[in-house]
Amino acid sequence: MKHKDENTEANFTAVMQFVLLGFSDLPSLQGLLSALFSIIYLTILVGNSLIIIITRLESSLQKPMYFFLANFSSLEVFYVSVILPRMLFNLWTQDRSISLLDCATQMCFFLILGTTECFLLAVMSYDRYVAICSPLHYPVVMNHKMCVQLALGSWVTGIPVQIGQTWQIFSLPFCNSNRIDHFFCDIPPILKLACGDTFVHEVSVYIVVMLVAAIPFMLILASYSKIICTILRLPTAKGRAKAFSTCSSHLLVVVLFFGSATITYLRPKSNHSAGVDKLLSVLYTIVTPMFNPMIYSLRNKDVIAALRKIICRQFVKTYISVTCNL
Repeated sequence: MKHKDENTEANFTAVMQFVLLGFSDLPSLQGLLSALFSIIYLTILVGNSLIIIITRLESSLQKPMYFFLANFSSLEVFYVSVILPRMLFNLWTQDRSISLLDCATQMCFFLILGTTECFLLAVMSYDRYVAICSPLHYPVVMNHKMCVQLALGSWVTGIPVQIGQTWQIFSLPFCNSNRIDHFFCDIPPILKLACGDTFVHEVSVYIVVMLVAAIPFMLILASYSKIICTILRLPTAKGRAKAFSTCSSHLLVVVLFFGSATITYLRPKSNHSAGVDKLLSVLYTIVTPMFNPMIYSLRNKDVIAALRKIICRQFVKTYISVTCNL
């Protein structure tokens, strides 16, 4: 027994870095994956940055809805930047090692930003609820101070919870292996490497997910049930179509994010498959942030009109400048 404990302790002290296997099981596709994810990353950065700039510059978009949208776009940039640069580095160099500290840091920021996204999506649904169900009270309820408080609360609420969860997970002894069958440091693949019984930690993960994901999701469902009832009572078909158009974009993002994330974290450990986990993770960490700018801009006439106005204004300034120089 003593000999077994010494071996376990030796293995634990040896695991000071991990190996992110990522997509190493697809050796012939490494170049294609590298190019594909590079394009996706640039698309996410450009698309979300464009939304931030438009909502900042255009006076017609100085409304609570677009204030939260700018926050959401900023979040998406940070969110993917926690994962994609490291993954691209691994694909480019084929050096898949990551230190224990870097792995813990990546997981911590990923969980904090994921929690922020859950709360921010709930806040955005509440904004739409007030705008559609209580339009006369909307300017009073969603004043600038309230918007700042709701946004700030979304950003900071998850920090102590996820720091605690990250510390709890990385305080476990890792003696099974140091090979993480994933493209970033996430909870399910890390728990697979832990020694001994991880039941208590799995229960802890479920509780945290219920607090930071299930509760916001229930609030979103409650908001949209009220919104849909209100929309159906609108007297004109045009009014109903406009209201549905405004909300459908947000609802689509909610379904994509919460659906894939919930399946990932609420499945029993015995049902986890590395391939399925990677696919689901790609969906809610990479694909959804890539489509968000398209969903929110192409389906939003105000954003498209503001973008055209900014482009036209810039074109006129350039033309005048060139003409004056001539």
